[in-house]
Amino acid sequence: MIKEGLLPAPQSGLRPNYLGFWNIAAQSIANIAPSATPALILPLVFGFTGNSAWLAYAFATVALLLVAANINVFAHRSASPGALYTFVAQGLGPTWGVISGWSLVIAYTIIGSSVLAGLANYVTVLAHRFMSANFDFELTIAAMIAGGVVALLLAYRDVKLSTQFMLGTEFASISIIMLLIALFFAHHKAVDPAQFAFSRMNANGLVQGLVLAIFSFVGFESATTLGREAKNPKQSIPASVLFTVVATGAYFMIASYALVAAFQGHTPSLDQSNAPLDVLSQLVGIPFLGPLVDVGITIGFFACALACVTAGARILYAISRHGLFHSAASAIHKTHATPHVAVTITAIIVMLVPLVMFFTNFKVLDIYGITGTLSTFGLLLPYVLVSIAAPVYLRKRGESYGVSIVVAILSLVALLFTVKGSVYPVPAPPYNLLPYIFVGLLAIGLVRFIYLRKKQPDIVSNIQADLLKEVEELSA
Repeated sequence: MIKEGLLPAPQSGLRPNYLGFWNIAAQSIANIAPSATPALILPLVFGFTGNSAWLAYAFATVALLLVAANINVFAHRSASPGALYTFVAQGLGPTWGVISGWSLVIAYTIIGSSVLAGLANYVTVLAHRFMSANFDFELTIAAMIAGGVVALLLAYRDVKLSTQFMLGTEFASISIIMLLIALFFAHHKAVDPAQFAFSRMNANGLVQGLVLAIFSFVGFESATTLGREAKNPKQSIPASVLFTVVATGAYFMIASYALVAAFQGHTPSLDQSNAPLDVLSQLVGIPFLGPLVDVGITIGFFACALACVTAGARILYAISRHGLFHSAASAIHKTHATPHVAVTITAIIVMLVPLVMFFTNFKVLDIYGITGTLSTFGLLLPYVLVSIAAPVYLRKRGESYGVSIVVAILSLVALLFTVKGSVYPVPAPPYNLLPYIFVGLLAIGLVRFIYLRKKQPDIVSNIQADLLKEVEELSA
């Protein structure tokens, strides 16, 4: 650990001016895993909202744009691999920053675990297309290990290589899905009146659907973890955050509208279908696109795992530099200029969580759902904190903050709707335990922080000084 009263040099050691806009945007887009949403989350949204699924995604897009505006209050003025950890600390002080940082570490590692389970599920789905023998157990283990190891190698080797891979795979996957949608509308009427019959809309169902729709976006902010490696970060990072929300929001609305239209009168219904995109490929008369979509979703899950390792490692690296985790995680590889120790730790956790759950008899899709829900708590908390911190930060800087207060209040209302919908009505086991598990994981980091504050009384002032130096370096 760092010695009392000392901090590493504020210069992060990561490779500066290395990543362009599309590399940065790829990080956030891959973290969302948009190719998987129409296959796994959209049917659940439809189950609550019915024909208003597209409207739930429209509301979710607006809500996340408000959160993005709060994040960009900081991203326009500073850049750090600590991302929301640094931003919250700049606005509300180091203690709340530490809470946000640990929450993000939990979120990114557990999201990575969730999508590795999704990857394993789709590997077995693809295997069933080509062989009759059942090797699901072996394939699941192999897929989780292979996904974790390859993500480790790519994130360890070169962040630009990682982001280029993410961008290519998600672009290919989404292109196939959008092709299916275009072919569907080429053969069917583009206007579906049932989806605009607002008089039949169920308000309670729309709120529940909004919760899931917002969950579809979690991770959109992860581009901020590349602040030190981005070219022109004060412009490229905020632009990528906004672009990610707008682009994926538009895609989610189009996909939800198309799939709801395609399943009108279809049996089974959309919320009962386990392969809605396969059904869509059959409806347009090109069934071979179904397996291609499955391949794309599989690769999309891997890209998300890679994005989680990349982002989670940089948060872990940032908090390690402040003494909140073992100092080894603050090391930078001399050749690759990546936080290689933090990458290794993050990748191992991402891989072990689903493997341990699988070996303790959890089903793969249950692992996906449980860990995905748990990770969402880890992101909602920093979203709430950064929304509160934004106007406070502007006030500290002597800048106008009236509009920021309005944006913060609106975003907090949307986020609190999501939090409420996640815990009440109380979900069935084991989902009812997830808030407590999250609090327990968060408490581990907080207990360590409390211990360090007693042992090193200067740690808070040192963190504040380090954050101030980061801002001054960027402004110089």
